[in-house]
Amino acid sequence: QVQLVESGGGLVQAGGSLRLSCAASGTIFSINAMGWYRQAPGKQRELVAVITDSGRTNSADSVKDRFTISRDNAKNTVYLQMNNLKPDDTAVYYCNAAGRMDYYRTYDTWGQGTQVTVSS
Repeated sequence: QVQLVESGGGLVQAGGSLRLSCAASGTIFSINAMGWYRQAPGKQRELVAVITDSGRTNSADSVKDRFTISRDNAKNTVYLQMNNLKPDDTAVYYCNAAGRMDYYRTYDTWGQGTQVTVSS
C-alpha cells in the first residue's frame, strides 16, 4: 500500500502565501506523477498542478502565475508553493500520486486533504 500525508494548509489573508507538502510512503517502486487537486464547496474536484518524475509540470490557467509545483524524488515528496492567494483559492487541497508498487502492481493514491482558506 501507498500512503500520502499532506501538510501546510491553513488560514491566510488575500495576497498571502502558503506552502503545501505531501509525502508518500509505503510500497513504492516508482512514482510517475504527483499532483495537487482542489475541491471547493459545491464544486467538482479540479486539477491544480501536476509534476512527472522527469520534472515536467502542468498547471491550471487560474494558478499558472501564482502557484509552483516541485518535488524531491529522494524524499518522495511534492510541494505546492502558493503565492498571491485569492479568496477563490479557498478549497480542500488533495495530493495524488500514481506509479508502481512493484513489477505487477500499480497505485493511484489520494491524500486525506488539507484545508486552505483565504480571507478577503
